[in-house]
Amino acid sequence: MVIEWYPGHMTKAKRQMQEDIKLIDVIIEIIDARVPISSRNPDIDELGKNKSRIIVLNKYDMADEMQNKKWSEYFKNKGMYVIETNSRSGQGVKNVNNVIKEACKEKIERDLRRGIKNRPVRAMVVGIPNVGKSTFINSYAKKAMTKTGNKPGVTRGKQWIRVNKTLELLDTPGILWPKFDDQSIGVKLAITGAIKDDILNITDLSLELIEFLKNKYPGKLNARYGVDENQDKVKLLYDIADARKCLGKDGEADTEKAAGIIIDDLRKTSIGRITLDRIEDYE
Repeated sequence: MVIEWYPGHMTKAKRQMQEDIKLIDVIIEIIDARVPISSRNPDIDELGKNKSRIIVLNKYDMADEMQNKKWSEYFKNKGMYVIETNSRSGQGVKNVNNVIKEACKEKIERDLRRGIKNRPVRAMVVGIPNVGKSTFINSYAKKAMTKTGNKPGVTRGKQWIRVNKTLELLDTPGILWPKFDDQSIGVKLAITGAIKDDILNITDLSLELIEFLKNKYPGKLNARYGVDENQDKVKLLYDIADARKCLGKDGEADTEKAAGIIIDDLRKTSIGRITLDRIEDYE
């Protein structure tokens, strides 16, 4: 599969972020805990190379618990602060204040030495589409400050948000990068919903997911759909279509409908807590 999605507003958003970075004390990068590497825009490392960095492993409740622990250590070992959150429920969000204070400790102490009091910390919130940036901000600020939606591309422009007298957040649009060097990244982002479904071949996408689950999470497909996993991915898709009564007008298996069910089940965690980026593939 070849997956690319880079609408024009993303180029504009990236240029704006390059301008705004000089105003920022710390970068809060929201990533999807199910795809901790694939959901990181590589441009952010260059953009924020001289800034304090906080990684928010969002949707951690949807990801494999053991993998969450390993990924947290992975980012900490790279000198970043890490928080695990479920922004929809607010779990973990209360830890953000203390982590921001720790990440900006030198800046705060430097201000005090210069006699600068009560200057708020300014944090830029970044991340690719549909990782939950706006939901995170609303949960953290305890009010609906930004527009949210369960699809990519809802936030289009920047927005300053004053959380309290000590902190201001800059919400930024979700941006991808022009081309995926490794197409497996595009596949993982498509499976988790970071790329618009209407440009995707859902059937091909489901076959990639079936193959992954067979290899990394044996037994999950059987538990969810009652199918024999000792078959190739195409036969498994047909069996899942039969199991879910996905039939066309001619009585034949409707594999496209079944494919949509599998992808939707993954996104709803109906298959279980699944991490698509495995730490052992990156160590």
